[in-house]
Amino acid sequence: MQINLITHNPNKVKEFKSILEPEITVNHIDFDYPELRSDEPTDIVKIAAKSLADKLNKPIVVEDSGFFIEALKDFPGTISAYAFKRIGNQGILKLMQEENNRKCFYKSAIGYCEPGKVPISVLGKEEGKVSLKELGENGWAYDKIFIPKGKQETYGELRKEGDVNLFRIDALKKLKEMLLKPTK
Repeated sequence: MQINLITHNPNKVKEFKSILEPEITVNHIDFDYPELRSDEPTDIVKIAAKSLADKLNKPIVVEDSGFFIEALKDFPGTISAYAFKRIGNQGILKLMQEENNRKCFYKSAIGYCEPGKVPISVLGKEEGKVSLKELGENGWAYDKIFIPKGKQETYGELRKEGDVNLFRIDALKKLKEMLLKPTK
């Protein structure tokens, strides 16, 4: 089986391949497309996967992740990449400066659609807390301020080259199971 992953992020391509291959071949397509804004990443990926599958006439996979901070009413949520480009980790830490509630979570939604079919999505989630400062040199985006539940270090400290964050592993395993399930 082969899927077509649409993303600009080479790290995501590596992560998808590490979990899905060799059973599912991941073909990378670097393609621009308009992204819907919604509080739920599953809505975003379903609409994008359907639109792209019909436009490109191929089975398409898209992924949308979000970093949700409880005290900030789930900001930055599904605009995580945009917020990171604008204010970065230091901006998030400044917003959290006087905040005791540091609960947060990552969500990874993966949408899949074949041309002319109904899109489906799977969701992975991981709870944690926002650190008091940036820690570590590994990973990207919010990894240096995200402490996974049950850990004392940030992903920036824990990640090694080739690691895949738990929230994305969860979603990718669900996608793999769904795609490899025999049809009746």
